[in-house]
Amino acid sequence: MRQSGNMYQWGEGYPSEAVITADMEKKGGFVIEDDGKVVGYFAFLPSPEPTYARIYEGKWLDDTMPYHVVHRIASYPEVHSIFSSIMDFCFSHNPNIRIDTHRDNKIMQHNISKHGFSYCGIIYLANGDERLAYQKYGKG
Repeated sequence: MRQSGNMYQWGEGYPSEAVITADMEKKGGFVIEDDGKVVGYFAFLPSPEPTYARIYEGKWLDDTMPYHVVHRIASYPEVHSIFSSIMDFCFSHNPNIRIDTHRDNKIMQHNISKHGFSYCGIIYLANGDERLAYQKYGKG
């Protein structure tokens, strides 16, 4: 699978097999199928997310309730509506969702905004890379 939103958001080899395996071991790695063919992947993991402990130039909408994080959304470029399907699934499991994306990933920013997320501020990954952080609290 290749990325169309921002090919530079993820470094070479990311996400690695070890990262995907860790998602699965936490029961948080999911594939999206269309007619029996895998067309996408995402991680849906319970809080806490260590990189979300500090947020800059803003604040989370709610910082008291447990939340889930959506990470590593990937699909084939010719597949559409993946983000909507992922959000339907996620909000059916938890009404408090956080997500982040690279500043240059305009497609993902559009999808996040279109689905009612609020921009909350900036977080930094463990390697120091900046990400724009969003939260939606309430039914999908």
